[in-house]
Amino acid sequence: MQKPTNMPPKTSGELDIRGTLVRVAKVGDEDYICLTDMLKAKDGEFFITDWLRNRNTLEYIGIWERIYNPAFNYGEFATIRNQAGLHSFKIGVQEFTERTNAACLVSRAGRYGGTFAHKDIAFEFAMWISAEFKIYIVREFQRLKAREQELVGWSAKRELAKINYRIHTDAILRNLVPPAVSRAQTSVIYASEADVLNVALFGQTHRQWQEANPSLKGNQRDHATVDQLICLSNLENINAVLIHDGLPQSQRLQKLNAIAIQQMRILSEVGTRKYLK
Repeated sequence: MQKPTNMPPKTSGELDIRGTLVRVAKVGDEDYICLTDMLKAKDGEFFITDWLRNRNTLEYIGIWERIYNPAFNYGEFATIRNQAGLHSFKIGVQEFTERTNAACLVSRAGRYGGTFAHKDIAFEFAMWISAEFKIYIVREFQRLKAREQELVGWSAKRELAKINYRIHTDAILRNLVPPAVSRAQTSVIYASEADVLNVALFGQTHRQWQEANPSLKGNQRDHATVDQLICLSNLENINAVLIHDGLPQSQRLQKLNAIAIQQMRILSEVGTRKYLK
């Protein structure tokens, strides 16, 4: 478990809990949720210190720290815990973390600051607000993580397409680029072959796509779906083989288009079955 630094956590997402926006931040590889934002959903005037002074809260934090934080100061924690329940006892998050070297809480001042807690602790804090609020925040957090995984999958497929593009361009270099041509002439050949794949899969050359989408940056591949990136990766490998075999560009385009239609139909059916489960 990485000890939080003195820098404010970097927000990685936001949860909308029935109109209450709650920031989610990364501390190392762990997710921390903003208690300051969550507190807005609790009726009445309450403070995080009201929750922290509770003996049950301290017991839970102590167990969590014992499991995940070998640098936790048990001596100081025992002193604090023994005061819990006393009418005069009150302790702030920053004082608590400084005295105990706790890793589950981060408190930072400033415009983008606030008190953040490791998700395990934040869910317990949500229960202090209300049982209903905890159910909603757990559900929304799971939805956020699922969305993150989808983006990771898209990025992985995009990187795979880039790797296969290198195989594709190598086949072009070895088989289609004549010796002693200029860099500009070479670029024309590469662009021409890239458009073979663009037309086979997307039905448009790069220039046609740009003219049809003047407000979008990048190219078709930057805005492709995961299924399209999977298919594109396959087409690049197949086209490299067809180039090595000496097939003319017009024949390769027809073959690649037929393969793209078949693969996208299969990928679409797989996706449909997945969503129907």
